[in-house]
Amino acid sequence: MLIKHFFINKIAHSSYILAGSNICAVIDPQRDIDIYINEARALGVKITHILQSHLHADFVSGHMDLAEKTGAKIYVAKSAGCTFDHVAVSEGDIFEIEDIHIKVLETPGHTPEHLCYVVIDSSRGNDPVCAFVGDTLFVGDVGRPDLFPDIAEELAGKLFHSLHEKILKLPDFCEVLPAHGAGSLCGRAMGAKWRSTIGYERKYNAALQIKDKGEFIRSLTEGMPPAPDHFSRCSDINRKGPHLVSQLPVMQELNAKAFREIIEKENVAVVDTRSYLAFGSQHIPGAWSLDFNGNLPTFAGWVLPTDKDLLVVSDSFKEAEMSNEWLRRVGQDRIVGYLDGGMAAWVTSGYKTNYVTQISSEDLHDMVIGSKRIVLLDVRSPQEFEDGHIEGAINIPVADLRERHSELKKSDDIIMICSSGNRSSLGVSILRPYGFENLFNVAGGMTGYSAAGYAKRCTVCQNPHGSRFYSKVEEVKPHFKD
Repeated sequence: MLIKHFFINKIAHSSYILAGSNICAVIDPQRDIDIYINEARALGVKITHILQSHLHADFVSGHMDLAEKTGAKIYVAKSAGCTFDHVAVSEGDIFEIEDIHIKVLETPGHTPEHLCYVVIDSSRGNDPVCAFVGDTLFVGDVGRPDLFPDIAEELAGKLFHSLHEKILKLPDFCEVLPAHGAGSLCGRAMGAKWRSTIGYERKYNAALQIKDKGEFIRSLTEGMPPAPDHFSRCSDINRKGPHLVSQLPVMQELNAKAFREIIEKENVAVVDTRSYLAFGSQHIPGAWSLDFNGNLPTFAGWVLPTDKDLLVVSDSFKEAEMSNEWLRRVGQDRIVGYLDGGMAAWVTSGYKTNYVTQISSEDLHDMVIGSKRIVLLDVRSPQEFEDGHIEGAINIPVADLRERHSELKKSDDIIMICSSGNRSSLGVSILRPYGFENLFNVAGGMTGYSAAGYAKRCTVCQNPHGSRFYSKVEEVKPHFKD
């Protein structure tokens, strides 16, 4: 028996190949499936099984593409109500891959239809060697049950039962192989390791130390990080079966004139994936700022319109192709064009641009202690804001600006800040179409502000491989450096 692990950063997704001598299964595949086909070819095995632990919310799965290319059967929960061709499985079902026996556990909680796959390598023994636990149990955390707000408490109660009455009944030496790690919004405080054991999690996983069911439910239904818009959308896409990637629009290379004509005549949105500094210098009016080096897929799925075709502006065609790939992973399938030659081609064609004034930490500090009235808008998550912020700042998470922009005055000078400059640049691009003109972006964000000596170092920066969500409240008052 051999297990191969595959990890996608940004969305922090783990998938696996479980291989015997001649055939193998792919567990929770990503949408870009060539990685599995190439690995199976290198191992000399055929992909015959595709195992879905649940209807993933944060990304569009590759089960349909993989089945179409390999002929493998898709195994998914009977309770999921999937409408594509599949093998419906439920509690106690067992199937085999040569000497490998795979037992199905129904483990609702993160989602109503969740499954775990318990693996026994009968060539060595009769005890479970590992479990593909999906999003039920993570390294240092458990799956969040609040993606279905109307039944969040019910799901949290079911998760408590799934963990304590099923998963924790497995041997301590059984490996835990989850579908996500640190950086994913499918949990709150995941560790960066991609695997663990039942025994280690039993002893050190904070959520598993909560023995009272009521307290456990409260811990997972209060103070949770926000769930992006695309979570419910992706779940439904995965239930119905995503469109095959081969059937999606081909991203055309468009010169500046053709690019501009499409903007003027078609129902499109422009996505600028260059750095926030480049976006600030010059960008196409109305473009969304989604820095490729930031969490492009999460925020693309969260804020971009789903009823428009998308045009991409990047620093190179290769980056545009990679941006297209990331966008497809979160169900943004309508990418139709790329600006050939980038912004240089646009400006040398004489077309209109906008810019964003970027200010440094020193500039911000002068404004904070000065007498001129400003609005300091912190667009980080509430948990990040509570962990540490500049006195007087107001907190509106960046995605919420789409609805909460009316809380701001267009006549004010609004200084946008996040942890680095990426999300605040996105915030600028969200506010601009609503008529806000006096917008400034803090380059370096709270990271630079703390490095300049004006604030404590943020918890996120101190623990870059950990969770982005904390609850410690500490207001940071601006002060002069010694």
